[in-house]
Amino acid sequence: METRELRYFVAVAEELHFGKAAERLGIAQPPLSRAIGLLERRLGATLLERTSRAVTLTDAGSVLLREARAALDAVAAAERRTRRAALAATGQPGVVLATKAGASGELLAKLLDAYAAEPDAVTVDLLLCGIGEQEHMLRDGRADVALLHLPFDSTAGLDTEELLTENQVLVLPAGHPLTTRPHVRLADVTDLPGLPLPRWPRPDGSYPDGPGPQARDHAQLHQLIALGRACWVAPESCRTQLREDLATVPVLDAPPVTTVIAWPPHSRSRAVAGLVRAATAL
Repeated sequence: METRELRYFVAVAEELHFGKAAERLGIAQPPLSRAIGLLERRLGATLLERTSRAVTLTDAGSVLLREARAALDAVAAAERRTRRAALAATGQPGVVLATKAGASGELLAKLLDAYAAEPDAVTVDLLLCGIGEQEHMLRDGRADVALLHLPFDSTAGLDTEELLTENQVLVLPAGHPLTTRPHVRLADVTDLPGLPLPRWPRPDGSYPDGPGPQARDHAQLHQLIALGRACWVAPESCRTQLREDLATVPVLDAPPVTTVIAWPPHSRSRAVAGLVRAATAL
């Protein structure tokens, strides 16, 4: 299969509409339909069920969609990493570290200071991203290394080292009655009237259904909590980033959060190795 065919199929599978997919790809609809039909004949499988009213994925199509996305990400990652390697060969070495904005602030500062003290340290470019974005940036080659958070991020297929495990707290508006308690449980959180948990975007940018407000970043979420529109369960290290009009209470039965440093298993970058070495020595 060619990458062009995979791009065509992913566009149709995500849009579930040949016209919209063709517009997204910048091509006419007839050649797109022919390309998908040729792909199906070559694979000996029906990938899309077509009716006059709808286009739906078959089981085989769902498998190919998952594999095609991974393959296209791998191609994009190879291109980006090759370009960075070429820059390094011209005397412009560097390493790109992706991390969630507002998370692991103290750990990140210590890590950067420790790495800067390494004799062969290079420039570290930080990619501060939204919820869950750092994993995708690492997989598609925009980042060389990332700080991920278990159990929320997936580390499947990546090399990792654990850096920190911490408990979680409930973030509330200052003065809320629950802030006088020594601790709460998750059941208390789900029963809070008027303070639903926020809804974070999925990798495709859509939001899950639910009563909570849509949140894109921590600054926005902090304001929503201060205004009495939401609450938040987060790692206890978030306390160092909170505004004065917010308060926290430990959540006894919330799962612990482990921060890991992650990198592609095939990486041979000395800069990545040095960054990992500095992180694990903290």
